[in-house]
Amino acid sequence: MTAATPGATPTIVLVGHGMVGQRFLEALAERGLTATHRVVVLCEEPRPAYDRVQLTSYFSGRSAEELSLTDPRFIEDHGIELYVGDPAEHVDRAARTVTARSGRVFDYDVLVLATGSYPFVPPVPGKDAEGCFVYRTIEDLLAIEEYARSRATTGAVVGGGLLGLEAAGALKGLGLATHIVEFAPRLMPVQVDEGGGAALLRTIEEMGLTVHTGTGTQEIVTGTDGAVTGMKLSDGSELATDLVVFSAGVRPRDQLARDCGLVVGERGGITVDAQCRTVGDERVFAIGECALASDGRVYGLVAPGYEQAETAAATIAADEASFTGADLSTKLKLLGVDVASFGDAHGTAADCLDVVYSDARSGLYKKLVIGRDGTLLGGILVGDAETYGTLRALTGTVPPIAPESLVLPAGAGGPVQFGPSALPDEAVICSCHNVTKGTIRGAVTDHACTSVPEVKKCTKAGTGCGSCVKVLGQLVDAELAANGVEVDKGLCGCFARTREELYEIALALRINTYQDLLDRYGREGARGGDGCEVCKPAVGSIIASLAPSIGASGYVLDGEQAALQDTNDHFLANLQKNGSYSVVPRIPGGEITPEKLIVIGEVARDFGLYTKITGGQRIDLFGARVEQLPLIWARLVDAGFESGHAYGKALRTVKSCVGQTWCRYGVQDSVRMAIDLELRYRGLRSPHKLKSAVSGCARECAEAQSKDFGVIATANGWNLYVGGNGGATPRHADLLAQDLSDAELVRLIDRFLMFYIRTADRLERTSTWLERIPGGLDHVREVVVEDSLGICEELESLMTAHVAHYRDEWAGTIEDPEKLARFVSFVNAPDTPDPVVAFVPERDQIKPDLPLLSIGMRPAEDLLEGSAR
Repeated sequence: MTAATPGATPTIVLVGHGMVGQRFLEALAERGLTATHRVVVLCEEPRPAYDRVQLTSYFSGRSAEELSLTDPRFIEDHGIELYVGDPAEHVDRAARTVTARSGRVFDYDVLVLATGSYPFVPPVPGKDAEGCFVYRTIEDLLAIEEYARSRATTGAVVGGGLLGLEAAGALKGLGLATHIVEFAPRLMPVQVDEGGGAALLRTIEEMGLTVHTGTGTQEIVTGTDGAVTGMKLSDGSELATDLVVFSAGVRPRDQLARDCGLVVGERGGITVDAQCRTVGDERVFAIGECALASDGRVYGLVAPGYEQAETAAATIAADEASFTGADLSTKLKLLGVDVASFGDAHGTAADCLDVVYSDARSGLYKKLVIGRDGTLLGGILVGDAETYGTLRALTGTVPPIAPESLVLPAGAGGPVQFGPSALPDEAVICSCHNVTKGTIRGAVTDHACTSVPEVKKCTKAGTGCGSCVKVLGQLVDAELAANGVEVDKGLCGCFARTREELYEIALALRINTYQDLLDRYGREGARGGDGCEVCKPAVGSIIASLAPSIGASGYVLDGEQAALQDTNDHFLANLQKNGSYSVVPRIPGGEITPEKLIVIGEVARDFGLYTKITGGQRIDLFGARVEQLPLIWARLVDAGFESGHAYGKALRTVKSCVGQTWCRYGVQDSVRMAIDLELRYRGLRSPHKLKSAVSGCARECAEAQSKDFGVIATANGWNLYVGGNGGATPRHADLLAQDLSDAELVRLIDRFLMFYIRTADRLERTSTWLERIPGGLDHVREVVVEDSLGICEELESLMTAHVAHYRDEWAGTIEDPEKLARFVSFVNAPDTPDPVVAFVPERDQIKPDLPLLSIGMRPAEDLLEGSAR
């Protein structure tokens, strides 16, 4: 690169802040260039970079903030000047300046164009009528949503490709009768062949969408008010519709380059060399969908754009890098249907053979393209893309097993299990970030990574689309084993078996005591002993969750069970900083009568408790001494309250908005559903705490997608999300099923919760479990929705038993003198209060005066949790 003016800080101007633009900034930061250069970013949209790949998830409740890819701290920490809503309008290459719409003028030493693409709208009459939209940005989605809710009952999408099917899914999610119009003879003509298109068509039509293939749009018909009323198609038919979304492909946004004299391709795209520099001007780069790469292609996928971003950043840093082409493999879930293609999916290579498996009834289609020498060249998967990660990594090699075994279902010659060792080191495992198997192995061997999260952080593998995570986990385990690292999967030093295995043993053999389980299935040397602080609460939780089915007491402080519990469970309350306890009565759905509010206020006043409304729509009462707990519970139980289980690894809350009863946007009664769910799952003991929420519409005021299981209302029923959580490592929940009736929703939640309780590790939240369990969300969906393991009836019966035998623990305590005897500060002086528990006034309430001297005795998980609920 040409040197900057002596003494001046060189300036890099980035035009465009989409996914590729953000990756370019990250690549600059990784190379230290943000410390040595002034970096200016001009962004046309009113918001920073967001995940355009997941755009459709906005309609299922995911917010614009959750779609964001831009951490404000990253921008601030690296001193990046980001101007949103202020696009570049003129480039003067002679003066090396960029002028923004606001009139700001920026000098540059390096200019990077990442202007992306724009939607192609066919030049048909009426295309600009009211009710016609494109599908590209969050603002487009907001406009579609508003129009659909106020003026439309039927929608049509022009284009049956990748974006077209996503748009159709969005319209269906808005409750519109939806049509798809595709000029080609099949859906997704670029990605799938005739067989794959047929399987996709059958599945989509079964969802209630109407597909018109082999026909084009001739005219948009409008009414007297100028709004859309229909479409005329090229086959002579007419289609009545209130709303039209054009999603017929994209074109490179290269006008800025054209205007400043840069070379563009005959069909568009800013021409660049292998280093992503524009032809004739080494100071200007182009990356992403606006760039015509040196191989003559404009790449419309994010992975090639990321590679171009890294290439440009490396070149600016004077490192050797080049972009000469990219893997066009892709794995998608469109309208809930897995669709994947990789390599030479259409078999364009000379002298190749196809291996095809098709099941029209199940909507499955799998095709592998094999060279005469046995080399795997590519393939297409529709309806089941479980093997995508392995197959894509094997592309270009001769698989170690017969190709047909890779596509046939179990019982018909496949799938054959073979380990990650079959993949060559040069196999690309993560196409989003171009991470090879060798790099992943190196992360384990050379950088001492011992888990998938550590390898993700070290290599970026698995942090893009996520389709490689399963293979990534297999590789990490295989490399650890190859290095002689024996991973003991036993629960603890007392048990060689996992928590899941111990659960199955207890259920099958009806073992209902910890000591019996330890004596029969503990490790040598542990049998006959007392166990440890790891396995005792874990087994206690197993027994509590299975209690009605294995003949155990459902009360956690009965007999042996009392000795197994964590600190909080010992006193059915949350231990606080100064040795006092907090009391949280259950308030299902956050709904409470004035009379009950008065009772809580009176209890707090009479016992001098600090009161706070929690994030889960409950009221927390702090500062109770242990001997006061039964007295407080008695007052609350008399008023109709019960334990909120804020102390236990159990269901905490089911939060809700006010729903259609009060809110003008609500489409279902979210309060009723939240109350029903909380009363159904109250007291359910699990490996970790459970939180839930129900939102009455897609605006998601109850924040259901940050919960272990969350429910969002649609015009047709309920969408169920699973595996979310807030906290230190937030995770957005995944859509498990949609448009469910009340009965279907409850049945799937029953199955999901019992399957989680059955298979999760100790202290494992649903979010971590969902990412760890082999097959992830797809496997969970197969088990709890499709009953692939044939266990759903058993899961439902276990939940039915729990519901039938539930009894409030507070009420059970205050009715039993023996149980009440444990609620004293000192056993040998039961009437003496703990002198450590002291308070001072603050803001008309109290706060702890002294720290808890014995805090080191608390289990680590309690210290981490505190009183969070």
